[in-house]
Amino acid sequence: MYTTFAAFILSITLVTSPLCADQLTDLIAGETEPTQEAATQKVIEVNASEQDDKKIQKRLQKIFSEIDALKSITISVSNGIVTLRGNVSSASAENKAIQLSLQVKGVVEIKNELAITHDLKERLGNTWLKLENVAKEILTSFPVFLLAIIVFALFWLFGRWISRRQSLYRKIAPNYFIANLFGQITHLIFILLGLVLALSLLDLTALLGSILGAAGIIGLAVGFAVRDTVENYIASILLSLRNPFEVNDLVTIDGIEGNVVRLTARATILISPDGNHIRIPNSSVFKAVIINYTRSMERRFEFDMGIDTHQDLLKVQALALQTLNSIEGVLEEPQPMVTIEKLGDSNIVLRVYGWTNQEKYSFLKVRSEAIRQIKLAFDQENIVMPEPIYQIKVTGNETNIDVVQKEGGAQQTPYSSASQQPAVIADAAVDISNDDTIERIVKDEHERGDAENLLNKNAAQE
Repeated sequence: MYTTFAAFILSITLVTSPLCADQLTDLIAGETEPTQEAATQKVIEVNASEQDDKKIQKRLQKIFSEIDALKSITISVSNGIVTLRGNVSSASAENKAIQLSLQVKGVVEIKNELAITHDLKERLGNTWLKLENVAKEILTSFPVFLLAIIVFALFWLFGRWISRRQSLYRKIAPNYFIANLFGQITHLIFILLGLVLALSLLDLTALLGSILGAAGIIGLAVGFAVRDTVENYIASILLSLRNPFEVNDLVTIDGIEGNVVRLTARATILISPDGNHIRIPNSSVFKAVIINYTRSMERRFEFDMGIDTHQDLLKVQALALQTLNSIEGVLEEPQPMVTIEKLGDSNIVLRVYGWTNQEKYSFLKVRSEAIRQIKLAFDQENIVMPEPIYQIKVTGNETNIDVVQKEGGAQQTPYSSASQQPAVIADAAVDISNDDTIERIVKDEHERGDAENLLNKNAAQE
């Protein structure tokens, strides 16, 4: 905003009035207007006379006598051809003399024999006169110029003040980010109003189109340069309008898992299961596939178990289902399930499915307990879970080793009953309650910091 204000003052200073601008250009470049050809082709008259030439000469002498820079020019006219002789102080004076001569009726051609003088005294005198004229114009227009600056500054300050009244915008948009955006738009509107009024006071409203055109070109160039930043900003707006998650939700975003801490104007902050902070740009979050594990309180776990190929599959499946139904934390509805996943080289792979209420129980602990209990039940019923056995053959003095996998697996003798296991393990209590370590870390993050958070329970959910 300060840059905008400074640029406005500079532009107004340079263009306080058209006359002042012309004089500054003449002072710096030594030229006010380029040489111009006649607007239309003149028709050469057949009946031109010496009297007409005298009229042209007399008319040009009167015109040049009114202009200080052209008073010393000598004019002669013959058959409509005007010859200009003498010294002029600058190229702009030379061009002006030629242009005025071409505008007189009856002039056919201009013979330019003017010479630009390099007399130091005359140059300094002309420069001093120009500086005096510029100073007079500035002093004359200074009150209006000062009033324009005051009007623009008042609108800029009032817009800034009203843009910070967040309580007003929160009534319109409860979302913090959108309310802040409304404040910025309001500030911009007041700046534009102040600019229009200031230019109107200076009678420079035509300049507004040039300023807006230049701003549009600059904005387009900057937009390409900061395309990723703009994309991230728009994604933040859309995510704040429709929240895909809430604080402390366990989510996976493009394969990155963690509990949501906050949604800021630039990024989404997560706490990973091992307690690390993860920052993901909102543009990536908006385009990513998001898995929200917390949105539904029921969650299904699964794991694979291999058994010997000679086992009765129906009996094994029934035993696994019976064990699952007896485990605390495994829901009866939806019902657990045991399927035959695949036939391996030396075993048959069963896939076990079960559901748990993750608001009451720890998902990982219930899954772990299910694996332990089914393994124990299989051991008690002598259901073997074989491992592949490899036979290494070394023949003669050759260094090559052939590894051949046997189709069958050697059976290991399991414990016949739970009583054969160590007493400490058999009597150990299993804790399947929820682990709220990460939730407490997220809560502490909110209590310690005052960072913005665009997540709102009242916002629309996806």
